[in-house]
Amino acid sequence: MKKSASGSTAESSLPSSVSRIRVRYGETDAMGWVYYGNYYLYFEVGRSDLIRSIWKSYRTMEEEGRRLPVTESHCKYIKGVQYEDEIEVHTRITFLSVYRMRFDYEIKTVARGETAAVGYTLHCFVDEDGKPIRIPEDLYSTLNGS
Repeated sequence: MKKSASGSTAESSLPSSVSRIRVRYGETDAMGWVYYGNYYLYFEVGRSDLIRSIWKSYRTMEEEGRRLPVTESHCKYIKGVQYEDEIEVHTRITFLSVYRMRFDYEIKTVARGETAAVGYTLHCFVDEDGKPIRIPEDLYSTLNGS
């Protein structure tokens, strides 16, 4: 795995996942489209599924005294999604350092195969008191291929 001078890991070797979700009525606005803020909930589903598949559940992580707050986020809306649409959330880790990690997302409609939105979230680990901590060694080793 190739590392940069900053100690970050090249994105090509980092894991990814795909999560399927059917849009529920309560996730839509008065016009019948998914409310824009709910795309971040879909990002969370993708991120949680990816973390669980390579390491452990968020619940377990929090029980161990770790949190993974968002420090930066972005979403670009491309095509609307409506009630009962089935979507896929393609999630991948695109940046890793000893303190931060970035997840990139692409939300696609299953039936039409169209990209509905793309975005990212940047995270750091903190302890129960909100103090920044290093990425847990076992997770970092898994992601870093060590």
